[in-house]
Amino acid sequence: MTIYHFVGIKGSGMSALAQVLHDMKFQVQGSDVEKHFFTQVALEKSGIKILPFQKENIKPGMTIIAGNAFPDTHEEIQRAMELGLPIVRYHRFLGDFMQNFTSVAITGAHGKTSTTGLMSHVIAGAKPTSFLIGDGTGKGEEGAEYFVFEACEYRRHFLSYFPDYAIMTNIDFDHPDYFANIDDVFSAFQEMAVQVKKGIFAFGDDEQLQKIQAKVPVLFYGFADENDYQAKNLVKTTNGTTFDVFIRNTFYDTFSIPTFGDHSVLNALAVIGLCHYEEINADTVKERLMTFQGVKRRFSEKNMGSQILIDDYAHHPTEIKATIEAAKQKYPDREIVAVFQPHTFTRTQAFLEDFAESLRRADKAFLCEIFGSAREKHGKLSIKDLQEKIPGAELLTEENTSVLKDFNNSVIIFMGAGDIQKFQESYEKQVVQ
Repeated sequence: MTIYHFVGIKGSGMSALAQVLHDMKFQVQGSDVEKHFFTQVALEKSGIKILPFQKENIKPGMTIIAGNAFPDTHEEIQRAMELGLPIVRYHRFLGDFMQNFTSVAITGAHGKTSTTGLMSHVIAGAKPTSFLIGDGTGKGEEGAEYFVFEACEYRRHFLSYFPDYAIMTNIDFDHPDYFANIDDVFSAFQEMAVQVKKGIFAFGDDEQLQKIQAKVPVLFYGFADENDYQAKNLVKTTNGTTFDVFIRNTFYDTFSIPTFGDHSVLNALAVIGLCHYEEINADTVKERLMTFQGVKRRFSEKNMGSQILIDDYAHHPTEIKATIEAAKQKYPDREIVAVFQPHTFTRTQAFLEDFAESLRRADKAFLCEIFGSAREKHGKLSIKDLQEKIPGAELLTEENTSVLKDFNNSVIIFMGAGDIQKFQESYEKQVVQ
C-alpha cells in the first residue's frame, strides 16, 4: 500500500486532505518548514508524521501530493522525479478524489470556509459525510455519501474540480497579484460553473453572479424577492438570528442560527437551499444549524478580564465590514476596537481606500505592519498610507500591545490572514503579567 507524502503538509488545504486520507485508513506523512502553524495541531493529534523538508524524506513506493506553493525545483519534488514516483498537485488529487462521492464545492470571494464548515456539519446530521475545510480541518468518514469541500478561485485552482453541486457565495475582486480585474474573476467563476454536474446555488443579490450561465439549474438565494430561496423577517438578537425562508415566494419554514451578521444568514440560507434540493429533512437542518460550533479563525472569541478578544481571518474590506457588523450585533453596548494586519502589498495597494472605509466602522483602529507573502516581501506603500486615511488610527507593534489594556469592557478584534495571532498572543501575555 502506498504512503502518501505531502510536500507542504501544514498548508490549510493540504493538512485537511491529509486528515481525510488518514481517517480513511491510508498511510499519510508530510513535510514542511519548522515554523509552527495552527494547522499542524490537528495533524499532531491524529499522529500524522510531520518532517522538516529534506530530499531524504522521499522513498520508493510513495505517492507525492505537492502543495501548490512549491515549485518543481523543490528538493523533495526533484528527488521524487529521480525515483520516478507519482507526483500529483493538491488540486488535481482533490479533483480525482471527489468523484467517489456526491460532491459539494463551496466557492466565492468571501465566506467559503464558514459555509463549508456549516454545510458539512448540517449534511453530516443526515448522511455520512467527509469534508475538507480551508481552516485546515478535514475528516474522512467511512462509507461517506457526501464530500463537502472548499474550492479556491486563486490561480483558477478550482478548475481542476467537476463537482456535483457548487455553492457560489459571491464574486468580488481579490488576489490582485493574479486577477486583472472583476471581469477576470467573473470569467474564472463562469468557467467553473460549466463544470458543475447537478446544480449551482448562487447568491442572487450579487450582480456578478446573476450573469452566471451553466448546463445545470442555477438556483439563487438571498434577501431580494426574485430569489428562489429567500430569507425574510430577520430577527437579530445578542444570541443570534431567526429568519423565515420562502421558496419561490412560498413560506417554507423558520430557522434560527447562533451566529451574527447578514453574511451568517446568507451562509445558512445556501445550506438550507441545497439540503432542501437534496430532500434532507428540515427538522434535521434546523437542529444542526443550532449546534454548529464555527470554524477556526472565524469570529473565535475569548474572554480576558472585562474584554472580549476575537480572532478573525478577515483580510478583505468586505470581510472586515462583515466582522465588525457581527460584533456590533452581538455586543451592541461595547466599544469595538479593530486591530488589523494587512496581508500582501498588492492587496493593500489595490483596496487602500476600501480598507480605510471598512476600518472606520470600528470605534478605534490599530494597524500592524503589512504582512508580505512568499511572492512579495515589500512594496511601494507602507502601513502609514493606510493610517493617514483613518482618523485616530494608531500603529501597533508586537512589543507595545499593552496599550490595548486601556479599552475596558471593549471588544478587540484581531483581523488578518498573515500572523496577526502573534499580536494577540503578545497582548494576552502582557495582560497576565
